Parts: sequence; C-alpha cells; structure tokens
Amino acid sequence: MEKPLLDEPNIIITDMKHFKITFTFALLLLFGFSNAQKIGVVDTNEILNKLPQYKEAEARLNSQIDTWESELQSLQSEYERKKAAFESEKVLLIGDQLKLREKEVVDLDKNIKTTTSLRFGANGEITKLRTNLVLPFQDQIWGAIKTMSEKNGLGIVLDKSNNISVIFLQSKYDYTEKVLSVLLKGTDKKEKTNSKSKK
Repeated sequence: MEKPLLDEPNIIITDMKHFKITFTFALLLLFGFSNAQKIGVVDTNEILNKLPQYKEAEARLNSQIDTWESELQSLQSEYERKKAAFESEKVLLIGDQLKLREKEVVDLDKNIKTTTSLRFGANGEITKLRTNLVLPFQDQIWGAIKTMSEKNGLGIVLDKSNNISVIFLQSKYDYTEKVLSVLLKGTDKKEKTNSKSKK
C-alpha cells in the first residue's frame, strides 16, 4: 500500500511562495532597469540624406548608373536591329553565313543578360557600390550617435530607418537633428582645417 503524500500541499504552497518572490524580484529589477535607461530614436536615412558629402557621392554614383543604363540601352537597340535583320535575311543565308549571323545575335543576347546581371542584379556592381557609398558615413554617424547619447544620457538608441516600426514618437525623443548637428560640426571643423592648410 502506498503512503499518502501528506507533504504535497505544503511543497506546492512553498513552491508558489518562491515563485511569487522570484517573479516580484524579477519584475522590480526589470522596472528599475527600464526606468534607469533613457531611450532615444534616430533616423539614419534622414541623416545620410542631409550630409553634403553623401549627396555628392550619391550624385556621382547616379551618374555612373545613368552611363551604364545608356550603354545597356545601346546594346539592346543593337540586338533588336541585328535580330530583325537576321530574321528577314535568314532565308537568303546558307551554311556558315547562317550560323555566323545566328551566333552573332545569340552572343549579343547573352552579353546583354550577363551585363544586366553583373551591374543591375541583386549582387551586382550597383548594389556593391551603394553599400560602399554608405560605409564611410556609417562610422561617422555611429560616432556622432555615441557622442550625442553620452551628452543626453541615453542608454538605448533605436534607428527607425532599419525596419523598426515606430507607431508614435514624441519629438523630444527624436534625436536625429542632434546627431546631424554633431556630424555637421565635425564637417565644419575639417573644412576650416583644410582651408587653413591650403593657405
């Protein structure tokens, strides 16, 4: 015969007390931590778009993209012209002439597809250039965010441009302009130093 578990209710009550104490302690810690941390929000895309050096670099990149698009359009026009000429003349062509003209059209089509993929594809030159365009400014922005957060006593800074959904934001918690002013002060100092060294 099994012994009745007389101590079981006491164990459950004791465990519940421990759980309540632990839960209350964790809640107080969390509440204290959240109160101690001041949170700010910035928009790095907005900051980038207001930096004069970034705008200049982006204009150069867009100019390069326009050149590549123009080259691709020229290749496409040449392909369409040669394909149309081949289609209309292929009944008159025989043997090697037919194969040579057909190969010319096929090679041109392959060239267009390869060029499109290499330059405009998901991992193409344009994507790489855009990434490289942002990189030099990221370090500057992160440095400015660090300076601004230390100055304003922020424990956490969120970037609302990086897929973080900010439903509502009071302007006093948006530190975008403060980061921008730190960055632009640094730029002004560099420009003054450069202009003095040129004299």
